[in-house]
Amino acid sequence: MKKITMLAAFLFAALWCFSGREKTVLAETVSEKQVDVLFTHDTHSHLNSFLTLVDGETKEIGGFARLKTQILQQKEKNPDTLILDAGDYSMGTLMQTIYSVEASELRMLGALGCDVTTLGNHEFDYRSQGLADSLESAVKSGDPVPAMVLCNIDWESMEKSGLTREQQLLKDAFEAYGMQDYVVLEKGNVKIAVIGVFGEDSYSCAPTCVLKFRNAGEAVKETVERIRKEEAVDMIVCVSHSGTSEDEKKSEDELLAKAVPEIDLIISGHSHTVLEAPIIHGDTAIVSCGEYGKNLGSLSMEQKENGRWEVRSYELFPITADVPEDEETQHKIDRFMEAVNREYLDEFGYNAEDVVAENKVEFCTVKDLSGEHVERNLGNIIADAYHYAAETRNPDADPVDVAICPSGTVRETYPKGNITVQDIFNSFSLGIGEDGVPGYPLISVYLTGKELKTIAEIDASISDIMPSARLFNYGLYFTYNPHRLILNRVTDCYLADENGARTEIQNDKLYQVVTDLYTGQMLGTVTDISFGLLSIVPKNQDSVPYENISDAIIKTSDGELKAWDAIVQYMRSFQDEDGNGIPDIPESYASFEGRKTVDDSKKITDLIRNPNRFTFMILAVVGVTVLLLFAVVRLIVRRIRKRRKLH
Repeated sequence: MKKITMLAAFLFAALWCFSGREKTVLAETVSEKQVDVLFTHDTHSHLNSFLTLVDGETKEIGGFARLKTQILQQKEKNPDTLILDAGDYSMGTLMQTIYSVEASELRMLGALGCDVTTLGNHEFDYRSQGLADSLESAVKSGDPVPAMVLCNIDWESMEKSGLTREQQLLKDAFEAYGMQDYVVLEKGNVKIAVIGVFGEDSYSCAPTCVLKFRNAGEAVKETVERIRKEEAVDMIVCVSHSGTSEDEKKSEDELLAKAVPEIDLIISGHSHTVLEAPIIHGDTAIVSCGEYGKNLGSLSMEQKENGRWEVRSYELFPITADVPEDEETQHKIDRFMEAVNREYLDEFGYNAEDVVAENKVEFCTVKDLSGEHVERNLGNIIADAYHYAAETRNPDADPVDVAICPSGTVRETYPKGNITVQDIFNSFSLGIGEDGVPGYPLISVYLTGKELKTIAEIDASISDIMPSARLFNYGLYFTYNPHRLILNRVTDCYLADENGARTEIQNDKLYQVVTDLYTGQMLGTVTDISFGLLSIVPKNQDSVPYENISDAIIKTSDGELKAWDAIVQYMRSFQDEDGNGIPDIPESYASFEGRKTVDDSKKITDLIRNPNRFTFMILAVVGVTVLLLFAVVRLIVRRIRKRRKLH
């Protein structure tokens, strides 16, 4: 009997050892396995604290020096705390201008004690060379930097067709930095595998990325299987730059949790989501703390009897002005800012702290731009700046008829008080020019009046589906009814100057339009995306289509006219109303100007009057579809009757 009992015990132990990652809990009781995690994502170069609107009030928030203080306080409680970042650590402030040469963002993540990070779509903004140079600079600095993980780069398919020069450049840079599919860390008595993944929407938001990526779920599942075979770990964590959505069908990290239920924790970046409580799918927890270092995410997890983990506590620590700055961390940041002034702003004749204008107007937030579809003063002032700077650089050129600013290009609002060069750069911090200098330049193209009306119709009909494509304009005014048929919502569209003088749009006439380079690239793809239904073709003044939109870049004697610098120039042109030597933002921006008017009528006469060509196209498609369905139903009915007769 004793031998039978011993044999049963041995067999039970053997089965336990071969039952997956549960084998790693044999040495100790389950109750002894506990992990504390701190996390960030989408910090977007916000190393310094900054002013922004919070619930209608101007407040100073964020900053890595305050984050460090909060991290140190948590590590006093548990020195083995795991610190993770889920990507998009760059692109969003002046600090990004030294991204390639100083790698300030990666080095400051290292200064926070971050254990692991991954790549977001904005890490590719300075193209392959910029990312490669940044990784090389981080390694050469000798400063501590986080490990980097990313498991779904499709090297196999790229190598089959032969790596391009840029792909090889990145492959070499990743290997030199030490990027892996996953890393294994020990925190106290817990071994943790951390995987990195790059999402589908992230890829669509990285137009300069030359890499190919595998399906996130498939790649992570294979990586998890490899970890379970080769590593004795207690926990599997994923730092994901994929994001979540209110629409669960589009919520990539929720789909990942369902596809790979073996993941214990997903740090979800990309969507800038603030989750006040974790999203739980099975035994997988998904957490997010929002963008720009406004919050530090914190959670504690404990291992259950079945070897899986559950969240015992979860909290988002607001990084506000009442959190003291860690002096050593702030000193490092200040040194990077000196490099920004020396290596970037000196070329423009600015200093980061130069006061450009005084603001007494309450501007909307960036989130408002993508909210209710109405005119917004933040979009207006940027569009006005494009118009002003483009006309000022060459007063003898054709007048600028329209300037366009999409909501997705605006990154920060303007708080009340003094507006500095740094504040303005932060509001439009995207991209790099053809000259290799940070900051998207402005472009000047010509569109027909018919194409201007199409732009208004796209804004009225499509931007609720894609809020990042919502447009704010100088010169182009329109009224739309959201209850009308899609692509037939604009009921009035015309041009107006700064004095409000109205001009009717002529379909065949060419009009000069100014926008940023990124937006110009997207305008040019509208025709392809809509299969020719919506035609917008950027042209030069002789009506010749641009083969390369970069040829439309506006240049001055000093080089490309950067979008952010256009805003500086415009604000500097304002009058000093109170005599304190600082230009004042006009009070006119405090109210709507009628650039975009919503007609909320549901009267049948208002809904069907003045149908346009798109209406007839859509009705024709619907009609054909109905006829096809009717024909299919008739065919099915006939076959059923025929079979009944045969039987």
